[in-house]
Amino acid sequence: MSHGFDAATASPDTRAADEPQLPGLLGTLDRAMRLLNRVILGIGGLCLVAACLVLTHSVVVRYLLKEPTEWQDEMAVFLIIGATFLSAAGVQAKRGHVAIEALTGLLPPAANRVRLLLADVISLTFCLFFAWKSWSLDHEAWTDGQISQSTWGPPLWIPYTLMAAGMSLLCLQFALQIAEALAYGPRAAGWAKPKIGLGADLNRNLAPEGPDPMGQTVSAKGKR
Repeated sequence: MSHGFDAATASPDTRAADEPQLPGLLGTLDRAMRLLNRVILGIGGLCLVAACLVLTHSVVVRYLLKEPTEWQDEMAVFLIIGATFLSAAGVQAKRGHVAIEALTGLLPPAANRVRLLLADVISLTFCLFFAWKSWSLDHEAWTDGQISQSTWGPPLWIPYTLMAAGMSLLCLQFALQIAEALAYGPRAAGWAKPKIGLGADLNRNLAPEGPDPMGQTVSAKGKR
């Protein structure tokens, strides 16, 4: 089974009660990253709305006014690329990316903690490679003056920069959550609030136990 980002996990009323407040340098970095993610998620939402408006304009101009369109499709693609890649870190902070939870109910709590940490390390490795390749393509597009093959011909460094910046932020988010998991356990690394649905029941009842940032042991059901 899998889960995705849902509106309930983004509620400011429940976030403070469910997510532990980390002390020290990790806490400062975590709060700064949360603030940055909130700003980017807001901008990403505006980009999706703008993409919808651009595509609507394209349909109206093309089919009702019988005028050719040159820039609308690529503009919408650029906006969607920016919204998708730049918001990836914000979704990861809420553990909102699609994840397979079949092993959650099969493994003991100690093995589950190791599994969650290894999953983050493997994901970080992949994202580091993706970010490096994106920056390489961005550099080539900038130095060679590459442009799109369309009649509009926008420079290709624009989407490559959006991809590279988004994957770099995602790498930072993974690195922060790995450090939090090593220091305080998976509950402090974004697993404090379970998702809605059957996957939430598994997480709530069978989530790995571990100390919270205050040094107290947190059971699978959140009892201390």
